[in-house]
Amino acid sequence: MRTSATLIAIAVSALAAHAALAQPVHATCESKRAEISRDMEHAKAKGQVSRVRGLEKALRENQAHCSDAKLEQEHAARIADQERKVEKRQRDLDAARDTGKTGKIADREAKLAKEKAELEKLRRGAL
Repeated sequence: MRTSATLIAIAVSALAAHAALAQPVHATCESKRAEISRDMEHAKAKGQVSRVRGLEKALRENQAHCSDAKLEQEHAARIADQERKVEKRQRDLDAARDTGKTGKIADREAKLAKEKAELEKLRRGAL
């Protein structure tokens, strides 16, 4: 039992570290345009002609179709979807606890921790 608790603690620590290093969610269309422009400059510097063309197209699409309200709505939908995943993993863990199999319980706890970390990452990037 102590081993599974240690494994879970390691998994949660790794997920927290990964989430801390992850880039934040794009808050605005302008920030997306800035990132595309930075990527384009890097691609130009490396002579990646086809990548530059793709990024130019992405920039045109962003300018034509991006709205901050739409980004906010998409982000809210991602959070809702992740909340459903967390709820499912919690039900899976509860079912595993009913069986009493420590291996299954540890596995389900690790999966739940991963989904919760992802949800927290999404919430921190909330608009």
